[in-house]
Amino acid sequence: MDDMEAAARELEKLREKIRYHDIKYYVDNAPEISDGDYDALFRSLIDLEKRYPELVTADSPSQRVGAGPIESFGVVEHRVPMLSLANAFDDSELLAFDERVRKKTDRSDIEYVAELKIDGLAVSLLYENGVFVRGATRGDGLKGEDITANLRTVRNIPLRIDGRSVPPILEVRGEAYMSRKEFKRINDERSAAGEALFANPRNAAAGSVRQLDSRIAARRKLAVFIYGIDTTLEGADTHFDSLAVLGRWGFPLNGYARICPGIASVLQFCSEWKEKREDLDYDIDGIVIKVNSLQLQRELGSISRSPRWAIAFKLPSTEVTTVVTDIIVSVGRTGAVTPVAVLEPREIDGSTVSRATLHNEDEIRRKEIMIGDTVWVHKAGQVIPEVISVVKTARNGSERPFVMPSQCPSCGGELFRSTDEAVTRCINVSCPAQVKERIRHYCSRKAMDIEGFGESLVEQVVDRGLVKDISDIYRLKLEDLLSLERMGKTLAEKILANTGKSRGRDLARFIYGLGIRHVGEHIADVLVMHTKSIDKLKSLSKEELTAIPEIGPEIAAQISLFFSEKENLEELEKLKGLEVYRDVEIVEGDEEKAMPLRGRTFLFTGTLSSMTRNEAEERVKSLGGKIVSGVSAKLGFLVAGESPGSKLEKARSLGITVLGENEFIEMLDGGNVK
Repeated sequence: MDDMEAAARELEKLREKIRYHDIKYYVDNAPEISDGDYDALFRSLIDLEKRYPELVTADSPSQRVGAGPIESFGVVEHRVPMLSLANAFDDSELLAFDERVRKKTDRSDIEYVAELKIDGLAVSLLYENGVFVRGATRGDGLKGEDITANLRTVRNIPLRIDGRSVPPILEVRGEAYMSRKEFKRINDERSAAGEALFANPRNAAAGSVRQLDSRIAARRKLAVFIYGIDTTLEGADTHFDSLAVLGRWGFPLNGYARICPGIASVLQFCSEWKEKREDLDYDIDGIVIKVNSLQLQRELGSISRSPRWAIAFKLPSTEVTTVVTDIIVSVGRTGAVTPVAVLEPREIDGSTVSRATLHNEDEIRRKEIMIGDTVWVHKAGQVIPEVISVVKTARNGSERPFVMPSQCPSCGGELFRSTDEAVTRCINVSCPAQVKERIRHYCSRKAMDIEGFGESLVEQVVDRGLVKDISDIYRLKLEDLLSLERMGKTLAEKILANTGKSRGRDLARFIYGLGIRHVGEHIADVLVMHTKSIDKLKSLSKEELTAIPEIGPEIAAQISLFFSEKENLEELEKLKGLEVYRDVEIVEGDEEKAMPLRGRTFLFTGTLSSMTRNEAEERVKSLGGKIVSGVSAKLGFLVAGESPGSKLEKARSLGITVLGENEFIEMLDGGNVK
């Protein structure tokens, strides 16, 4: 055997290994080797191909790095037209679709498949004898652009497929998309380079797959989900069967597709994903509903360029364009002065938005936002609306720049910006705006939970001088409240009763309610677990604080600063005298019994019937447990209530213990916590 033949065999072994590990990493999310070992395989491949360039093949993993620029894209005629979908915007339109399908097929009930509608760019992938030979955009549905070079750089697209009964010619359809994490990385890079920002991940993905220089596409971590095929596969009588075959061949599928036995199940799936869409690291803009039976699909056929057997249920938009009519500033409880965009009102994600945060002066400069600009605004769930980017092509010359004020809009005091911070602050601790924000925070649900102490009441009691600090809340009298606008005796008595109930809440909630910078709910729990009392906490030096797990130098510095200020110490003495907070009482030698969940981590998904999620989290923390924000291999327990989200599937895939509500309650009541 000569050197060339030996090299060819070695190259094929390397390519086969790399293809296998690409599928395990990019498709199955179950890598079997380290990044270092993978890199070593890849380097061996590159080195050998450099020595034998005549042995480089189009399906080699080395071809994912991208080639040089081309002048233009060629035109591709699709073997089977890439049809668009009719849209449904509410449940009634889905019900009407189901009625049309049942009437046309003369069946009483239809089995559907519901799939997430990825917000990306539709693509077609052509394979000849199992080798990827061409990739194209949807275009007008009949003809698209040849973007083969760019799609070769997408790591989860198999360049070769092996499997039983792979057709000689195979064309699959999918959606190219960009994760939110990668979108942020690219926009950060473009901002640093002074380049225009992408408006959203879809815009970024579309711009990437249509680069004339595929080396640019290679640097952007795109991915693809395959959702369909242009032919019938052997042994596949349903759409879901076809997906299963494609998955076995190594194609990347979205794991959330569900068989729905009827339209009621479809409606439930759509309702679930209205709430769960923000759990994903990629954007979806709807749900695609398809008749599962391929025979029924053929019977139903198509009209114009849309199939009768499928429809897209559109979710409310989380991004819109609107106009910045003004930029004002708001003052927070720590004195942070935050620019806020006043917007022409638009409905986003089911609610009307008229303001959006601009974070700080540097962010305005980075995004080049001007008063009068047309901008993209993003909002999802309960997240504060945010201006993403400017539509510079909409400018007409009337726009004007924002100038950060030099004086506080609330108290008129001087504003100050440290050289090591992006935030401008009002340094007057008596500033009414800061006092109001501190009171709101202290009374909030996750802090001392004083129901009735909302924004309107806080505004009035501070403006009238009835409340100048937190302790004044507990000195309010019935006649004080009755002097306020729209305040009746019943409501006033209820507010006073709720204020009284807040005395003696958990020490962690009290510490969180004090509003110490960088001390959130979790850090407050950590501090209480290690100190058990305010007196102990305020006596600790910065060095002693940083010795506590999870307390870094910046958090320690802010805690130390808070307890070094005379006004804060005086306020704590007042609150102690009013019996507002209590230290943690642990019987000596019995700490393990009092904190049976110490060292265990919990996360919740779905709805609990016996308590709110906030109440459940408080129970866990009171017993020494820790609440985490996401599913990872380090999570101890996932508590699943009714209608659980995507966290449940991820937890099961990682082998994490899942507790039902009854099991969770048994654990809280002293059951097995191993």
